[in-house]
Amino acid sequence: MQTPAPPRFTHERHARILDWLNAHGRVEVLELARLLEVSEHTIRRDLEALQASGVLQRTHGGAVSIDTSRLGFGGRSAVLAKVKDALGHTGAGLIEAGQSVVLDAGSTTLAMARALTVRPLTVITNSLDVAAVFDRDRAVQLVVLGGVWQPEHRAFWGHATCEMLANHRADWAVPGVCAVDLAAGVTATEEPDAMLKQAMVRVARRTMVLADHAKVDDVAPYRVADWPQVHTFVTDRPWPELAARGVDVRLAADPSA
Repeated sequence: MQTPAPPRFTHERHARILDWLNAHGRVEVLELARLLEVSEHTIRRDLEALQASGVLQRTHGGAVSIDTSRLGFGGRSAVLAKVKDALGHTGAGLIEAGQSVVLDAGSTTLAMARALTVRPLTVITNSLDVAAVFDRDRAVQLVVLGGVWQPEHRAFWGHATCEMLANHRADWAVPGVCAVDLAAGVTATEEPDAMLKQAMVRVARRTMVLADHAKVDDVAPYRVADWPQVHTFVTDRPWPELAARGVDVRLAADPSA
């Protein structure tokens, strides 16, 4: 196969960068400079422009896609990290002492776990990272759900996980989010993950969804919940259309403010 000629114009170069980003989830400055036959300075300038347009996020030495479904856990954690911290702090502020909460695996739910300071508390989770936040805290009743280990997601999934969860009841479920859409509701990219998230919603009195703006107006293949099942939605940009449907929409507060 003949290698495509290097793009001559900026918009062509941006389109080529986005093609690679969509295919691989991340790009590196050195590799892009070699493939596009331009300087590293030019590539850095391109990535800055693309970040300003909201289609990627710069990282040290390159960039990652805002579409985090293509990234491993480490890559997902790096995307919109400050926003996720803000979402986590806002969500944690809604949990009261003595309550029980099901915390899914994921970078945003992990941020919420780290922000949870009320005690006593019961935490039910399929995430070893979330469990590690509370494993030495005597004021937290910690329940770790087993199952089939998913290294890319750092989570337990599967039939056994759902069965263990079915034996519990909680005040709040906080399932991780892949995509949210006004018509489609909350969705996930993989079926076993969606099934576990559905089980979390079933065992809880209320469901809280934390989602940054990059996940809004997007639809993944598998249903997690319809909006009537969601009590509270925490995000970083206003969504008046969702609030009009009766969902309690909370805007994330900057934890450093």
